[in-house]
Amino acid sequence: MKNAVNMNMKKQQLGQGMTEYIVIVALIAVAAIGAYGYFGKTVQHQVANLAAEVSGDHGAASTSAAAAKTTAGKAEEKAKQAVDMGTFGANTSTGGE
Repeated sequence: MKNAVNMNMKKQQLGQGMTEYIVIVALIAVAAIGAYGYFGKTVQHQVANLAAEVSGDHGAASTSAAAAKTTAGKAEEKAKQAVDMGTFGANTSTGGE
């Protein structure tokens, strides 16, 4: 009887570990999606640049790199703009667009 109780507790502990692992993976996925959405087009262009470089298409890679620099510059300009309560809702787009 005691062995049956120990086996049942061991299974519950293994299940708890798996559940914690799934929660951690889900949180990382949500954070990655949020970061990708927040940085928007800059990240999209950089990922396209990386994909073009890996595939060996250097022409497309340089085009993607230029687009990434452009959107990064726009994002930097937007970040430097003064925002207060009067102008807060004026421009609601995010992600360097």
